[in-house]
Parts: sequence; structure tokens; C-alpha cells
Amino acid sequence: MSTTTTITATVNNTATPKGRLPLDGSPTKYGDFRDSLNRDGYAVIKGAIPLDRARKYANEFRPRYRRDDPSTVKQSNLPVINEKGMILAYGVTHEKWVWDIRGEPGVIEAFAKVYDDEDLIVSFDVVNVQFANRQGMPENKPWPHQDQDPSKPGFRCLQGLVNLNPSGPNDGGLIVCPGAHRLSQQFHREMADEPRIPAWTPEWFGFTESGMQWLKSHGLEWVKVCAEPGDLIVWDSRTPHYNVAPSGTQDRLAVYTCYMPVADASQEDLRKKKDAFEKRLGTTHWPNARYVAGSNVAMRDGKPCPKSRERPIQEPVLNERTFRLTGIPYIKQES
Repeated sequence: MSTTTTITATVNNTATPKGRLPLDGSPTKYGDFRDSLNRDGYAVIKGAIPLDRARKYANEFRPRYRRDDPSTVKQSNLPVINEKGMILAYGVTHEKWVWDIRGEPGVIEAFAKVYDDEDLIVSFDVVNVQFANRQGMPENKPWPHQDQDPSKPGFRCLQGLVNLNPSGPNDGGLIVCPGAHRLSQQFHREMADEPRIPAWTPEWFGFTESGMQWLKSHGLEWVKVCAEPGDLIVWDSRTPHYNVAPSGTQDRLAVYTCYMPVADASQEDLRKKKDAFEKRLGTTHWPNARYVAGSNVAMRDGKPCPKSRERPIQEPVLNERTFRLTGIPYIKQES
């Protein structure tokens, strides 16, 4: 669908949708994943994408390496991938198969249930790939963190990822600290004098050794989230988390997906988001385009990667539903 397509839509940028999951830890009786999400700060939605389509999407990621030959998993055959497994450039955030995942009904429905709102926008977030037994990769050291500014407490963002390869106890994947979202405000009040780990944005808070000890002293433990291809994992951005590289033989492959009501975005946010979409730039996990990447050019050894490109290999093909997720139809026409 062309970005010039006009779709009639209305949006109230001040109203709070009724029925939104409070994510305050109080007992709920939804009878679905929302109960564990509210209690633990994370949840796994099994089979959000049917297995056959999940496998198809996994096969769409095709760097120049052979899955049956680990010796081909080397820098010259791969895009620039940071030690956390994230591909941040090359227009990958807008590849057709990535957008097809964002448009999966089971994925959208999960977020719509949490917010009790069908008018959602989606982040232009990254693909994560971590190879088993890859040589020459910087160590992925634990980096426990929250993706939320401590000065802005309460539930603000629901993060998510679609898992595309099996992710068992020894496979690469997400580590979370269940229940810690309920104590987040108390933590930051009691640990206010603890020096902060430097970060490029106030919307990222890293846990020091003292912070980790605080969590432990309050009875909180870390768990590896296990999932199958097609499962959706969601978590409150206040829930401490990080990822780990594979320790077995299974590569990790996941696409980060995060949605929020368009009512939570300003018109300025939506205009920034439109510009990011048209330039095929990423927005991190914030659907309201709080941060937009400056370029799709990847740097390799201090120089632009020769394989850098400003557009995806295969441009997205959007239907009406996925086009609405860009936020563009909700932009008010200036008089």
C-alpha cells in the first residue's frame, strides 16, 4: 500500500482507554496470559503465529552462510550484528517478512487485549540473531536493565518479541526477573543514591551489583524464558531483563515487536514516525517514535560496511491493517 493512501481514522490524544490492564501486580481473572503478565511482569502467548508461518518467516532471514556448516558463520558472510545479537541497520526493520510478522493477527490481538484498544501503532524494531558457536564475536555479558526512565513510574510500555527458532533452557533468549515490576518504584526510591550506569538515553536503567543484590534480598530470582517458534513473549518495560547467547547448538532468531495505542502518541510523534517509515529507519521499541535511527548505514571496523543499504532487500507490502500500524492514517491534515 502506498504511503499516500488515505484512511479515515480518529484519535483522542488525551483519553485513557477504558479496560487497560493496570499492570500493578494485583490479582486478575482474565483467564488468559494477562493474569500472568500482571503478576509476573511477563508472559508467553503460545502459538501467536501458526508454526508453518513461523518457520516460513525464519527461512526469510538469509545471510550468506550455510546452516549446516558453522565455518561459514563469519563476519564476511554476515551483516554487522552487535554482541547482543541485534541487527540495527540495512533497513532490516522494514523488510517485508518483518512487517508480515507485525501484521500477524495473533500478535496484534495480544497487545489489543492488554490495552483494550484496537487502534494501535507498532515499533519499527530490530531483528535479533545469535549464532551457536560463532567465533570472533564479543562476549555477550549479562546486562540486566529496565527500558524505562525511573523518574517516570507506572506502566508505560509493553515490549515484545516473536520467537522464530526453538528457545529452550540452553538456547539463546530472554532472561527476566518475575515480579520485579511491582517493586520498581520502591527499588528506585530506596536505591536513589546508587550511582547509575551511563546510558545513551534516560529510558534505560542498568542494574549494578548492589541493585542485583537488592532484587535478591527481596526474594526475586531470574528465569530463562523458554518458547517455541511462533510464540510471542511480552513484558512490562519495568521488568528487569537481558538476553543470553546460545550455549547449545541452536541459533537464536527473533523479531522485536511492540505496540501501543495511537492515543498515547502525539501528532508530532506520528509525523516523526511517518518520516521514519518513509526513510525505512528504525525506532527502537517505542512505537511512538521516541527515538529514530539516524541512518541505515552499518559501521564495520570504523568504516561504513560495503554491504550497507538504505532500503530493505524486499520492500514491505502493507494491507489496510498494517498500514494503520505505521500511524500515518492518524495524522491530522493541517488546514
